[in-house]
Amino acid sequence: TVLASPSYPNRKGADVPGIAATSPAIYELLEEGSGVEQVATGFTFTEGPIWHPTGGYLLFSDMPGDKRRRWDPQNGVEVVRDPSNKCNGLTYDADLNLLVCEHTTSSLVRERPDGTRETLASHFEGRELNSPNDVTVRSDGSIYFSDPWYGRMPGFGEERERELGWQGVFRIPPGGGDPQLVVAKDEFEMPNGLCFAPGEGQLYINDTPRAHIKVFDVNADGSLSNGRMWFAGVGSGKIEEGIPDGMKCDERGNIWVTGPGGVWVLSAAGEHLGTIEVPENVGNLTWGGDDWHTLFLPSTSSLYTIRTKVGPRREPYMR
Repeated sequence: TVLASPSYPNRKGADVPGIAATSPAIYELLEEGSGVEQVATGFTFTEGPIWHPTGGYLLFSDMPGDKRRRWDPQNGVEVVRDPSNKCNGLTYDADLNLLVCEHTTSSLVRERPDGTRETLASHFEGRELNSPNDVTVRSDGSIYFSDPWYGRMPGFGEERERELGWQGVFRIPPGGGDPQLVVAKDEFEMPNGLCFAPGEGQLYINDTPRAHIKVFDVNADGSLSNGRMWFAGVGSGKIEEGIPDGMKCDERGNIWVTGPGGVWVLSAAGEHLGTIEVPENVGNLTWGGDDWHTLFLPSTSSLYTIRTKVGPRREPYMR
């Protein structure tokens, strides 16, 4: 639940996006008086940002535009895959292979640097997955991904009937294999963003229409247990106001999640410290830059950045 706390003013002024603080602790993570900077615009709906740790560039998805784009500060934006199978979430594994959630193929795909493509998951118990949405990799090489059905809706994917009839979260074991369902079939209405805590002992998963975040213990075999409500009320779940979608954990255990008004910053104890105000609805977020202290925010038609005092929980590809 959100802890009651005084309101701290937006130092940028009422008409300029800044930091809407609900606790002074937010300024341990973000510079007081700072705000987002728009670095690119003109897209349809942006998602799935991921920073290449040696190439020094950002990849992100433009789902309805059916394109994958690349951005770097020297060259700006270029299209790197068209069509993109309306890809959504992106990440790298420890070998810097790109993992791609594809809406129109209902698949999770691995793309190697030489261009080779391999389907990692497309079916569960003989039925086609809904549309893999977001993905993260554990240090042992196992892969976890959410599977709501947004990719079977017009615009964000290809309209077609669902085969599963429920929306799950899955794990692919180290070395590959059939996807394993790691939550109950009725646990989530639309599971979406997911991220590990530092140490990987817990996995956070949000539910977009229910506007809450649950946390699970990660067992030695990679299974999940002891699922419990961690934070309720990231808005109302209405798309037009901003929704819990992309979600990341920083190196101190704070959770950064998209929501109404921009990006909500939640302490490890579950206190809403404040919101990074963004003038468009935010789809996802990731850290990058040479020092991993630039937060990238793909937000509907534009890409924004903001500098942070804290870096990300170090994922396998960052090492």
